[in-house]
Amino acid sequence: MMPGDVYVAVVDPGVGGTSDALVLKADGCWFVGPDNGLLAITARHAKEVRWWRIDWRPKTLSASFHGRDLFAPVASRLVKGEKLPGELLEDGATVGGDWPDDLAEIIYLDHFGNAMTGLRANVLCEDTRLKLSGRELVRARTFSDVPDGTAFWYENANGLAEVAVNGRSADKALALAVGNAVWVC
Repeated sequence: MMPGDVYVAVVDPGVGGTSDALVLKADGCWFVGPDNGLLAITARHAKEVRWWRIDWRPKTLSASFHGRDLFAPVASRLVKGEKLPGELLEDGATVGGDWPDDLAEIIYLDHFGNAMTGLRANVLCEDTRLKLSGRELVRARTFSDVPDGTAFWYENANGLAEVAVNGRSADKALALAVGNAVWVC
């Protein structure tokens, strides 16, 4: 990321609802998106942060395409160096500002039965063990690093700690469900 870059974020299950549209300037980069927590982690990791509430609305604003109708035109204005169409938020209070960087629980089960946690793998040491369902699991790089039927955790493609059982369904083998707590040992 380079100062002056502009990013548009459109992940918004609540599109068309009551959440504000925001612009975040974080360490010289611009981020445009909904006030649903999506931009909060970026802001938390930046040294210099300023927020604006977008008060401009286009003549036609679809209920479900704010990315196209609202966020993209605002981003275009930023790229062109035009005036920001919004109000500076002095307090910077946004949705997700108080959310943790990591969530020590199962957040998703895939169709293979692997259990994604809300823990970033890159902040966990190589010898970290995860404890869940009464079992302590060691870290492995790949499925082939452990014997068939062995439960372990690994860094998934999203950079999160994921629990698996080689050749089996971890959710069934370990009786896992979304929301189960995970302890870091």
